[in-house]
Amino acid sequence: MVRSIRDRLSSRFNVSVAETGLQDVHSLAELSLAVVASDGRLAESILDKADRLVESHAGALIIMVRREVH
Repeated sequence: MVRSIRDRLSSRFNVSVAETGLQDVHSLAELSLAVVASDGRLAESILDKADRLVESHAGALIIMVRREVH
């Protein structure tokens, strides 16, 4: 399931996606996304859409989101 979500995020939104934690826990996954955009609002929009894609995947639940804009 994690690979499917990661691949869909990467191809649909042109973001970098990595499984960054919890690899030894089979029922949980930690994914990190990186977005490069011309302004912060565009980056936020892309990340909002990415969140919705993950939430729409059967069996997936977002527990926490942390965003940093630089």
